[in-house]
This record gives sequence, C-alpha cells and structure tokens, in this order.
Amino acid sequence: MSGSVGSGSGKDGDPVGHAIWRLRSRGCWVDAAALLEPAAPDNADAAVRRAALLGEGCMFTGTGWAEAEDALRAAEAVARTDDERAAAACERGHLAYAATVLGVRDRADEARAALGRSAALLAPAARGRALLDFRRGLLAEHLSESPQAARAAYRRAHAAASSQGDTLLCSFTWRQLAGLALRDGELAEARHGFEESLRLREELGFLVGIAPALAALAEVRPEEEAAQLREEAARLLRLLGNVPAWLSEQLNAA
Repeated sequence: MSGSVGSGSGKDGDPVGHAIWRLRSRGCWVDAAALLEPAAPDNADAAVRRAALLGEGCMFTGTGWAEAEDALRAAEAVARTDDERAAAACERGHLAYAATVLGVRDRADEARAALGRSAALLAPAARGRALLDFRRGLLAEHLSESPQAARAAYRRAHAAASSQGDTLLCSFTWRQLAGLALRDGELAEARHGFEESLRLREELGFLVGIAPALAALAEVRPEEEAAQLREEAARLLRLLGNVPAWLSEQLNAA
C-alpha cells in the first residue's frame, strides 16, 4: 500500500506553501487545507491542492472521507481549463482508489474512469503527467494485479519527477518500484529502492512518510537490523498518533 502524494515539497520560497508543507509533513492535513480555504472558492489550483491534502489525510488516517469529497466537488466546480479539470479528475481517481484499497467502499471503476479522464485532458508533456502516471501505476498494481503495467507507469512517473525536481514523488516511485522488485525476488534492487525512498523522505523532512519507509526497508534487511528499523517506525507512529493507521495495524499484528 502507498500513501498519497502531491507535487513537490512546498520549499519554494512561498511562505504559505512552506507553512502548508510543514503541517502536511507532520500529518496535520486538515490544518494545512485550512490555509487554502480563503483562495479555494475562486482559484482552481488552491481548490485542487486543498482537496489533495484532505484526500491524502484519508489515505493515511482512514477518516475524513466526507470532508475530502466536499472539497473535491468544490474543486471540480471551480475548474475551468483542461489542466484544472485534469488535476481535479486525478484527485477524484486517487480518492476513489484510497477508498477501495482501504476497504471503505469499492470504487475501483470510478478510480479508473477518473484517471482515464485526467489522461485524456492532459497534454503529453504536462507537468501533471508524473503524478497521474504514478497513480495509474497504483491502480495497475493493487486493483488490476498487473505488475508489468504498474512497473512501466512507475518508471514513467519516476523519470518525469526526476526531471521536474519533484523529490517527494521520487521517494514514492522508488518505494513502489522496490516493492515490485521484492515481489520478483530481486533483493538488491529492492534494498536500493527502499533506501533511496527513505533517504529522500529524511532529506525533505517528510516525517509522516518516514515510518512506512523504515518498515519497508526492514523487509529486506537482516533480522536484527530489521527489528531496529521496525522499532524506530513504531516510535515515529506513536509520536504521530498512530499515523499512518494502516501501518500501525501491520506493526501491531507482526
């Protein structure tokens, strides 16, 4: 399973963007989204970013679905250009995917349709293609059981994210590619991918994403080191109020 991902880290000199990033990286998605509320009614970019934050909160916590849906409908209503509509459709696809993989409700068909709509609206070289390809990879891997299609989508997303300097998205693509490598028994490749994912999240200060990266790396480490990695992941989970919730359940069950 993967957490959600937006574009970039917010460290671009924008004070509001930096504040949003600090809150988001610590799992305070509702507070981060609130900073966008004043602009959201008239600004499609702000509206989509707000919906994305609340959708990410759903993925990590398993709660807040109604608020995320309301924000998404508002973003869809204010979108005017093809790029804006594509961004809103991409967020709808991801929210539907999250609801499906977390067992809230089967919305797989909605997820596929929304991401397909986003792909049709985006220009081939549009910046939003990287995130869209990543999310189409998630659907291929987790909903369609098509690892080959997932790998191709993740690789496209990784190449685009690297060229755009989207370090956070690169951390997610590294992790998903490593998971597929592990599935194929390619331990060295998996270890490298999980290490890169963890390194990037630590460099960015994406605190809420570090525990999942530690737990993933533990899967390809010797048992003594793996136990230490899981212990550190559990410590971070306690610090963040057992977020992400799905990882807390996994570690408690282990």
